[in-house]
Amino acid sequence: MPRQARYNLPGLPQHVIQRGNNRQAVFFDDDDYQRYLSDLDEIATATGCQIHAFVLMTNHVHLLVAPTVSNGISKLMQGLGRRYVVYVNHACQRTGALWEGRYKASLVAEDNYLLACMRYIKLNPVRAGLVEHPGEYQWASYHYSAYGKYCGLNLKEHDQYTALAGNVVDRRQNYRELFLNALDTDLINSIRQSLNSCLVLGNERFKDEIEIQLKRSVRPGKAGRPPGKYQSDPDFCCNAA
Repeated sequence: MPRQARYNLPGLPQHVIQRGNNRQAVFFDDDDYQRYLSDLDEIATATGCQIHAFVLMTNHVHLLVAPTVSNGISKLMQGLGRRYVVYVNHACQRTGALWEGRYKASLVAEDNYLLACMRYIKLNPVRAGLVEHPGEYQWASYHYSAYGKYCGLNLKEHDQYTALAGNVVDRRQNYRELFLNALDTDLINSIRQSLNSCLVLGNERFKDEIEIQLKRSVRPGKAGRPPGKYQSDPDFCCNAA
């Protein structure tokens, strides 16, 4: 089966996930998380990518990224993956693959779906049972969006976030209130399906517009053999070591 083609649409955000090889850990201590964020910040700038949200789990990462140039995300993930692997292999005196092959990415509509995707990303540690509230988890961008605290890199505020209020105090308050209620189960499933299948997260009109631009389908194909447990849940096996 041919690989799903990448979305090469500068200006539109994508939800990206990259997992450790065989679901093994990719971060081993605080220095590793800090190094990854430093590399992410530097390489995102060099490749013309804007980071809107992130969470670093023990064995995978979620990013919400908008490229400003053609193939920006592919260049970001390639450069980031290579640099971080060299760092980990040297620090841990190890060899071999660190990441599970190609990253996965879904295109995200710039409306309420984008805010939902941001919540999904930052609630990952809660779903994994690591914390009870996203504010308790250090390696995520929640602290910046909710309180304006530096989170290890320079985030780009998306228009959907800034539209939450006309001033920064109310904006952060309104953002924190988004986390008072859990994400709808159907919405969580939609986010997971679009990410696992590298499709589009958005309403039908948005999907129609993307299909016209790309001249290919961005909707699920015909039903086939059900995916395995590891394929169906991008949050599976993400507990801290």
